[in-house]
Amino acid sequence: MPLTALAGTLGRKRATHLLRRATFGATKAQIDQVAAMTVSEAMDILFVADDLGEPAFPIDPATGQEWITPELTDANSDERDLLQYFNSWHFGQLLALGVPEAQALSYATREKITFLLHTIFTTIASKVNNSKSIYYQNALFRKFSFDDNGDPAFNFKTLSKKVCVENAMLRFLDGDTNVLGSPNENFGREFLELFSIGRGLEGTLAPLPAPGDYFNYTEQDVQAAALVFSGFTIDKTFANIDPDTDLPRGVVRGGTIASSHDNTTKQFSYRFNNATVTPDPTLLVGGKATEESALDEIDQLIEMIYGVSDEAARNICRKIYRFYVYYDIDQALDDDIIDNLTQTFKDSGYKLQPVLMDLFQSEHFYEAGAGTADDNFGGIIKSPLDLTLGTIQALEIEVPDYTTDLDNYYAFMGGVQQSMNSHGMVYYEPPEVAGYPAYHQFPIYNRSWISTNYLAERYQFIQQLIDNKEPDEPGNVGVDVLSFVQNNFSGVAADAKDLIIELCQYFLPMNDGLTFNPAADDLSEITAERLNYFLMAFLYSPQIDTDPEGSWSFRWNNAVDNEVVERQLKNLFNALMQSPEFQLS
Repeated sequence: MPLTALAGTLGRKRATHLLRRATFGATKAQIDQVAAMTVSEAMDILFVADDLGEPAFPIDPATGQEWITPELTDANSDERDLLQYFNSWHFGQLLALGVPEAQALSYATREKITFLLHTIFTTIASKVNNSKSIYYQNALFRKFSFDDNGDPAFNFKTLSKKVCVENAMLRFLDGDTNVLGSPNENFGREFLELFSIGRGLEGTLAPLPAPGDYFNYTEQDVQAAALVFSGFTIDKTFANIDPDTDLPRGVVRGGTIASSHDNTTKQFSYRFNNATVTPDPTLLVGGKATEESALDEIDQLIEMIYGVSDEAARNICRKIYRFYVYYDIDQALDDDIIDNLTQTFKDSGYKLQPVLMDLFQSEHFYEAGAGTADDNFGGIIKSPLDLTLGTIQALEIEVPDYTTDLDNYYAFMGGVQQSMNSHGMVYYEPPEVAGYPAYHQFPIYNRSWISTNYLAERYQFIQQLIDNKEPDEPGNVGVDVLSFVQNNFSGVAADAKDLIIELCQYFLPMNDGLTFNPAADDLSEITAERLNYFLMAFLYSPQIDTDPEGSWSFRWNNAVDNEVVERQLKNLFNALMQSPEFQLS
């Protein structure tokens, strides 16, 4: 059954929480818009699939033209650069740059789901070493991000089947070397362990029941799955188009006859009730495998995985929960929240969108359930992607226009990539086959984003952003804090304490009952000592006035000494955004 829905309007704190998690951050105006809505109304603007459209192809600056559909020539940039241009292009999609405001939040929600799918069906771009393959895989994820479109066949199971034969995955997990007589088990193993049924709930598992028995599947199942996946290879021409998605996919070796596909019956273990995957004789030619029969075997396999138990569905719902809510799932939460999400997943025909909408509308997403003392605000450490893009979005930093100022756009986003690299996340280059450790590595999960070095680099990113010493340099990422406050917080800016409280309510996840009075700390989610630290950094460091708060009000109200005002605002934003609290979502 669906989770209990949150009643009433969201309010600013919950709206900010929702937009930080469902997208890569939001502007003050977007937060204020959603704050006045109920959760149901908010879903109507986060999941508007109509007329979102597909993004234009990325452009190679060496030619000034898109490079995805034509043949590459010597005039094009090399693959290493093209992969970087793809990343920079995709950052623009994640930020919904150039999208009409009425569609921007929905577009950004869709793009975050494409990134979620990348964390589930992981690929390392440098191993694939083909920017077209990476682009088309990303396009496949986008196509299935908003899947509640009335077509029952358009669902996560279908996406799983498509992933098995798409070009990037065939290269990444060696599917292109998996042939009759010499099976490569790499993809079969990862598909069972990472992409579908998994081993169960981490932290609750007993020792392995027997060598080669992994609770939900066995070595026999890995070997049988490898035979099912055999015989496909990369289509370097990208001319083999999947009829369901209109996107390129791999091809079977041998042409009409899939001569490298194992055409025998595949026997699975007791974990799958001793089921078999058998070639469909009506799809064979002269008793020999074809592309259609090989694809049908993949269909049989995935239907078997999802049909044998709820474990595959639960495993995917756990991944969704860890991505959007919190990493720690104990047995009680698994039996309650994950169980409910799994039921929604199944009832919807294994579609992602109903699960996400159920989650985003639930009391649990905002309050961890009625009657509990804790909540989910500030429970996730921001990924480097969330930190960099979310900060750019929150501060409304103007990004060079992709269509009219391509070189500066790439320079700007190249700077974003460099910052992310220094924070420990090389985009589309997870350090292991299982993906970025923050999304899968028990028991650390998102705490892996923080080390002494990474934290220092995060703080340096903020300092460079705020200090903005050379705003006109190509690739510089910076903000005009004075204009930002004038445009967004002019109504409270004259009062230093009111300004701090207002900024905290948009920038920090924990922000109820804020007061500078230590006697009221029990009612405040940030201590008065902490708020006074922000005040000291703002007006007293260094202290240049005998009455700092009064002098600030005078300067602001009379628009005088703007250089002093700007310097003081930079001190405030540096203190606020270099705080540990700002690292949390």
